[in-house]
Amino acid sequence: MIQGSTFREAAGRAECLSISDLLRLHGRASLAGLLLVFSVLSMIPLAGAGTALSLPLFAVALHWPGSVRQPAGSKVSVPTRLLEMRIGASWSRRCLHLFATIYDTARARMRRRWLGLRHPRTALFWRVWIAAMAFVILLPLPFGNLLPGVSLVLLGLGWIFKDGVALTLSLASGAAALGYLLMSVQLLQAMVRSVVSWWA
Repeated sequence: MIQGSTFREAAGRAECLSISDLLRLHGRASLAGLLLVFSVLSMIPLAGAGTALSLPLFAVALHWPGSVRQPAGSKVSVPTRLLEMRIGASWSRRCLHLFATIYDTARARMRRRWLGLRHPRTALFWRVWIAAMAFVILLPLPFGNLLPGVSLVLLGLGWIFKDGVALTLSLASGAAALGYLLMSVQLLQAMVRSVVSWWA
């Protein structure tokens, strides 16, 4: 099981990490590990990060669920240019400390429960859910990456630690993301109607 200390040690010597470096720190990364890396990176305020990372998230959705121990490269093909994308030194350290906190908190709080939410029969639902969150991340909404990113992080952790409560929280934060999207669409429609009425 991945230890938070692995990421803290890496933070002490981090310069400009690539996505490939982050995946290596996860060891034999599973689909859930890929989901975590792409979801966390999609939440950092880098121009175009959400758009670029939403595409491999769609690929993860397509192949979900995979075994926690299944090597990531055996199914999901990630473009080399994306793997070589580097993060600045300060954000590299922040990401590493964030991963350390995520894993330490998960190890302390999560446990096997509500395993029905991980049943193979739920595979189609989770595929659609990941794709829906990736779609919200893809859209250029102000702070629109945060809630779907949190949802996918909780999903990845729930899958790794076999914790159905985390999966339920993933649904709650994802529902809030969809609600935010709906409100944004309605606001945009109202603005367009106002402009049209004023022009007329």
